[in-house]
Amino acid sequence: MPRLSIIIVTFNSRGEIDACLRSLTEGIRIDREIVVVDNASTDDTAAYVRERWPGVRLIPAGGNLGFARATNIGIRQTFGELVVLLNPDTSVPAGAMEALVAALERDPQAAVAGPRIVDTHGRAELSFGRMISPVSDLWQKTLMAGSKRGWPVIRALVERMTRRTGYVDWVTGACLLAWRADLEAAGLLDERFFLYTEDVDLCASIRARGRRVLFVSDVTIRHHRGASAAPTERELAYRRSYLAFYEKHHPRWVPVLRLYLKLFRHL
Repeated sequence: MPRLSIIIVTFNSRGEIDACLRSLTEGIRIDREIVVVDNASTDDTAAYVRERWPGVRLIPAGGNLGFARATNIGIRQTFGELVVLLNPDTSVPAGAMEALVAALERDPQAAVAGPRIVDTHGRAELSFGRMISPVSDLWQKTLMAGSKRGWPVIRALVERMTRRTGYVDWVTGACLLAWRADLEAAGLLDERFFLYTEDVDLCASIRARGRRVLFVSDVTIRHHRGASAAPTERELAYRRSYLAFYEKHHPRWVPVLRLYLKLFRHL
């Protein structure tokens, strides 16, 4: 039995998956299995992985099922006591995955651990945060927008924030390590979220059971930010997931959110 199950969900990811799988096969010493769940890619991602990476198990999803549902398929068909959710447009430096596993093992309170994530240019991404709410969401978006646009004060603040290890409300599903037992106790990912916010919801379910989410600042993963779906499709999925999230966690705010989306986002 492998100790670690690495699950990658792909959708038109042929341009990114090669670098990701190379970093995993060449840079990780821990006993692991690598599973790619393909959401009916139209760019031959599945055929490419099958031909180029025979040591990687490919699971065709049979359609574009979304991130949460495809991830759950991967979790249910793997065996490691530790599970990593990993985006296909990431690369994992040698030793990083072992260090992330070690950080999770050292903390008996933690069920989930996430690394510091940087973009292609080495700039830190805000890959963790507070539970989504109207106030925290505004702050998170301000930090992310300011950092992306290169505002010096915001970028410096994000850099300082990502240099501190500690408990957070959630870490991004771009690279999320968890104990399988905790994932199963939480019911895996909520499949009502097609794309976006499923990682925040999963961490909330885990915290509701008295477990903790750990951000590990001294482990770094690179995120190349490939775009597998059209911008309009991503924006629509984002809005739908946010509505579903508020319906589940903040139902009293749903009418306000719907009004905002109708007025400013053309829902």
